[in-house]
Amino acid sequence: MARSSRKPMSDINVVPYIDVMLVLLIIFMVTAPMLTQGVKVDLPQVASDPVSQDPEQEPLIITVDSNAAYYLEIGDKTGKPMELSTLQERVAVILKQNPKVNVLVRGDRHVEYGVVVDLMSALQQSGAEGVGLVTENP
Repeated sequence: MARSSRKPMSDINVVPYIDVMLVLLIIFMVTAPMLTQGVKVDLPQVASDPVSQDPEQEPLIITVDSNAAYYLEIGDKTGKPMELSTLQERVAVILKQNPKVNVLVRGDRHVEYGVVVDLMSALQQSGAEGVGLVTENP
């Protein structure tokens, strides 16, 4: 009697399925860190009320104009335009002296979104716990 050359159903070749699963695992491992990057911003819990601030403590305001130049404002003093790395160093020094100071960002309406995100990331690296955005009433 001749034996059949057919394989029984229990001998399914799973190697291609394992290959596909390993490729998917590698894709997820590579893309997952990219999806979790971002800048942490503490959003206010109340709807459109102004930020309360200590009257004795002036906020630290960083302005980005339409040409993507950065300005550091402390109280009534507005500085000259500076590079992001210089701004980051100065903010870090100020926050080491007074970690409770409010940090606010005033961005021009026409500045690119990426410039503001880079600024907020630099502020976070400087030690700012939360960053507020300055807006005008409509």
